Amino acid sequence: MKRKAKVNNNIKWFWIVVIFFAIYLFNYGSSGNNITSVLFNDNTFRIIASTSTKSMDDEIISYAKKNGFKVEIEHYGDLDIVDILNSDSSDYDAVWISNSIWLYMLDNSKLTTDSKSIVIDPVVMGIQKSKAKELGFIDKELYNKDILKAIQDGKLKYVMASVTQTNTGATTYLSFLNSLAGSPEILTEDMLDDEKLLDDLKAFFKGVERVSGDEEYLETMYLNGKYDAMINYESSMIELNKKLVQEGKEPLYLIYPIDGVAINDMPFAYISNDKTDSDNKEKFDLLQSYLRSDEVISKMEKLGYRSWYGGIKDDVDTNVFNPEWGIDTSKYLKDMKYPSKSVMTKALNIYIETLRKPTHVVFCLDVSGSMYGDGLSELQDAMSYILDYDTASKDNIQFSQKDKITVISFNSDIDRVFDTKYGNDTKSVIQDINSLWANGGTNIYSPTIKALEILKKENLNDYTTTVILMTDGQSNNGTFNDLSRYYVGNELNIPVYGITFGDSSEFQLQKIADLTNGKIFDGKSGLKQAFKEVRSYN
Repeated sequence: MKRKAKVNNNIKWFWIVVIFFAIYLFNYGSSGNNITSVLFNDNTFRIIASTSTKSMDDEIISYAKKNGFKVEIEHYGDLDIVDILNSDSSDYDAVWISNSIWLYMLDNSKLTTDSKSIVIDPVVMGIQKSKAKELGFIDKELYNKDILKAIQDGKLKYVMASVTQTNTGATTYLSFLNSLAGSPEILTEDMLDDEKLLDDLKAFFKGVERVSGDEEYLETMYLNGKYDAMINYESSMIELNKKLVQEGKEPLYLIYPIDGVAINDMPFAYISNDKTDSDNKEKFDLLQSYLRSDEVISKMEKLGYRSWYGGIKDDVDTNVFNPEWGIDTSKYLKDMKYPSKSVMTKALNIYIETLRKPTHVVFCLDVSGSMYGDGLSELQDAMSYILDYDTASKDNIQFSQKDKITVISFNSDIDRVFDTKYGNDTKSVIQDINSLWANGGTNIYSPTIKALEILKKENLNDYTTTVILMTDGQSNNGTFNDLSRYYVGNELNIPVYGITFGDSSEFQLQKIADLTNGKIFDGKSGLKQAFKEVRSYN
């Protein structure tokens, strides 16, 4: 009897499943929806968003929960978002990006719809107030050419985010390019060949002291270093100034050239992906309306965002938009006209090959015994990718002819040293790397010191200098004190960026990063990606 009951029960469930599929085919069979969305619909709305929007995550998630659905938000750099959506956008329902220009850079022009600006966040230069006063920039109408003149005269240097990998870097470049070209109605490719324009842009980038691969680390880098000025979002500058004041340090005075600044409109757009799910679109509409509501705009103004090009909706909070920091919300900001996709592509290529301040990078590569086999092979593949001009150029991270590259392999001590004085001529360097053998112990300090000795000989007005230290183990030779004497009490501005691999000691690498105002990158999940990331910091 028990067996018969069990059989009948199985038959019952069989017919339930059959009926379910019949209902599915009747209602959804021709719609193109994936059956998994019906069977396993978790009611989750997925957003890919710029790192600049992180401060609003809790608001969005809480609002969605109140309205009966779940929101998941993944944050990336703006240019990474473009690459991700161009590769595969199926995992996302909406995008919140810093600037509408990046939506125009998508391969599929119909991928996003219903894009609307949420708030305004200009990209500006902030200069230590005493330096701004010395330059005569306080309470004065300035043009971009005034900033250029101060740089050309050797009176102003600054730090900024990567032009090829970040929104602030790219839009700053395009803004200065447009202004120095005479603010034409339409910037054309032919205009980019003007020698005077290129010379002016070279002079502008010669003022760069350090480059950050992302805007968040740029703030950390400034706080831990000694710099005159930086370029970043206005909202980020406001938060940075609050920290500087709390620490008893001099705040930055923000500069707004009257001939135009790069302005981010922070659009929130629906990712169509040929979706026919009206419920999904309703969730998007609900979130977008909420983000554009007076309630949210008021909250974002308190975080340093503007509600329109002229300023803000609420009464000015001088603790946020502090006029002592050069901020005037009563003046209308002149936005630059962004060029076409083809012009932007050509402009970025010109920057890499011609305008970018040359860099001298020293790669310190671990070839200790623990790297034997797959570890060494992965390292060699990653270095071939980063040094080969054609492969690196696909990600806009190639070295130019004016760059210098030095490679130091190490184990218990320095193993080999080889270099090239022309960054686009790396065939012999790649061959040398591919001929390396793994053996011996680990000493991360001797090669780093050797790298510093090499880079100290460079004229920092002509080159940015960087050490990239990759290791898979704990250093059992050399000491941290041997390295620290190069920095303690000295004005050495050479960062050491560590890449972890295998069983490397993050503690040791973090001490070096703290000492040198550097950063650690995770190579344990893939050296190629780690080298790609660290490349944008030099």
